[in-house]
Amino acid sequence: MVSIIIPVFNEAATLPTLLARVAAAPFMKEVIAVDDGSTDDSGELLRAVSREWQTSGDPVKRLIVLQHGVNRGKGAAVRTALAHASGTITLIQDADLEYDPKDYPALLAPLLEERLDAVYGSRFLGVRKRRGYRLNAFANALLTRFANRLLTGLELTDLTSCYKAFRTELLRELPLVQERFGFEAEVTAQLAERGAWIREVPVSYDPRSYAQGKKIRWRDAWPIVQVILGSAARSLGGGEPIVIRRR
Repeated sequence: MVSIIIPVFNEAATLPTLLARVAAAPFMKEVIAVDDGSTDDSGELLRAVSREWQTSGDPVKRLIVLQHGVNRGKGAAVRTALAHASGTITLIQDADLEYDPKDYPALLAPLLEERLDAVYGSRFLGVRKRRGYRLNAFANALLTRFANRLLTGLELTDLTSCYKAFRTELLRELPLVQERFGFEAEVTAQLAERGAWIREVPVSYDPRSYAQGKKIRWRDAWPIVQVILGSAARSLGGGEPIVIRRR
C-alpha cells in the first residue's frame, strides 16, 4: 500500500478536484491529509470527503484527516502525517493542482521494481518540461546547483519539487525538524548522509499564480539555504562525506 501525504493550507478551491484525481489512482492507498491551520473550508471539506470515501466501500482508497491548530508549515505537516502512515511507500502530494497524480506510476515504479530508496519528480527533465514563472525556476535552479555542489554530489535538477516518494521505513528513520519549506533540502541532505539510492523522473507541472494561491515566496529560500550550509559544514567538520548513490 502507498501512503499519500497531503499538507493542506487554505486549499478549499482545489481540494475537490485534487482528491478526485488522487482517488482515481489505480492502486491500494491511504491518503493522509493534514489541515495545517486553514482559515477557509478546507478542514470541513476534507472531513466530508473522508466520510464519503468511508461509506463508499471502495477498498482501494481511505482518507485520514489530521489537523494543526495553527499553520506550522509543510515540514511539520509531513511529520504529523508520517506518524500515521501504514504504507510501505510514502508519497508527498501538494493540495493544489500544479502536480498531476497521473504521474504516480512513474514515481512508484523505480521504488517497486528496482528497490530504490527515494524518487523525486523533476519539472525540468526530458520532454515533459512545463511553463512556469521564470524567477521561481531560476531560484530553484540556483538552490539545486548549490545543493549538488555542497550537499549531494548528484546532478539533481529539481530540489524543491513537491513530488517525492520514499520507502516509509527509511523516511521514518530521518530526524526531520524543519517546519516549513526547509524540509525539501533537509530530507535530501539526510538521505545523502545515509547513502540512499535516489532517482529523478520527469513529471508534469502546471503552475498557478500568486493570485490563485501560490504560497512559496522568495523568503522561503532562506531556510533551504541554511539547511544546505549546515549540512555541508557538518560534513566538512569531520562527518562522513555526503554523497547520494545513483542508479
